[in-house]
Amino acid sequence: MPFPGVDYILFDSLLSAQELLVRQTARRFVDERVLPVIRDCYRDAVFPTHLIAELAELGFLGANLGPESERYGCPAMNNVEYGLVMQELERGDSGLRSFASVQGSLVMYPILNFGSHEQKSRWLPLLQSGKATGCFGLTEPDFGSNPAGMKTRAVRDGSGWVLNGEKTWITNGSAADIAVVWARTEEGIQGFLVERDTPGFTATNIHDKWSMRASVTSSLSMIDCPLPETAALPGARGLKAALACLTQARFGIGWGVIGAAMDCYETARSYTITRTQFDGKPIASHQLVQEKLAWMITEITKAQLLALHCGRLKDQGRLDAAHVSMLKRNNVTIAIECARLSRDLLGANGITGEYPVMRHLCNLETVRTYEGTDHIHALVIGERVTGIPAYR
Repeated sequence: MPFPGVDYILFDSLLSAQELLVRQTARRFVDERVLPVIRDCYRDAVFPTHLIAELAELGFLGANLGPESERYGCPAMNNVEYGLVMQELERGDSGLRSFASVQGSLVMYPILNFGSHEQKSRWLPLLQSGKATGCFGLTEPDFGSNPAGMKTRAVRDGSGWVLNGEKTWITNGSAADIAVVWARTEEGIQGFLVERDTPGFTATNIHDKWSMRASVTSSLSMIDCPLPETAALPGARGLKAALACLTQARFGIGWGVIGAAMDCYETARSYTITRTQFDGKPIASHQLVQEKLAWMITEITKAQLLALHCGRLKDQGRLDAAHVSMLKRNNVTIAIECARLSRDLLGANGITGEYPVMRHLCNLETVRTYEGTDHIHALVIGERVTGIPAYR
């Protein structure tokens, strides 16, 4: 029987011809365009902006937003196709997947679902084509897991608004032409579109990161920013709207981290087959090594099946936030452990830039935290199975 790669139980047989074609297109893009540059981008803490136009041309920005999105140039992929794209992008680097995830799930999704006709017509074609970049401003310096405590405020001023507050850990922040910013108003939490050149709005990069180095991470400051009434997203009222965006993004994360786990596993498998020690035999012949490889391929396979089932449920309109919490929490956890085991099997070589393992491991530590920590998702799952919320 030929080596099964990461398709141990013939997972590909569960995919349609179109889904396989989408994955192969994304895989080729990562192999040919991402992998040759990503090590240098990570080392130099630079996002590969030259790839944005190519991501857009392939239809990877706002790819799974449904039939309505087609009028704005989006391909309206099914959710498994989209998941496979996220998997391949994160096989390249978490920073690249984060860019596409934020652009589609956290910026285009709220504009499409909560925006006015004018907002959709103006921004969605620009964002889909990569001619504009967006970011999502929810997390604040004092409020991450508890977004309901946000301090950012928007106050009515005549026919418009005045916005004040801070947001932090914002992917794409300083590169964004448009920011989806959530603020507290007298009527409740509201989403706004804040353009880059708005007076009083500034975005500064967070430096000295040891994770997600090939990604732009920023803080946003809004001091007496004047916004017209048309800046408010009409349907983005209440924290529920913001959380719906996060659920959309977490779905992509649950798929994406499988790609990082795959890359770590294949790196370790190949290395242990060619690396010899002691009696001149490959270290892959030792029981302790095979046990680690067996654990990795088993958990990757289980993660694939969980992601696929969630994708099918999402296409049927049956996926809810508690399902996505399990997907994100489980798959990030196993991806981190795959990276750690792979580093162990590579020995000292595992920490060098010659191999992708330490880069994936550092990135995944951030992915474990953002868009809902594993602890928060455990509480979501706990509430689902007990009926008792335990958030306080």
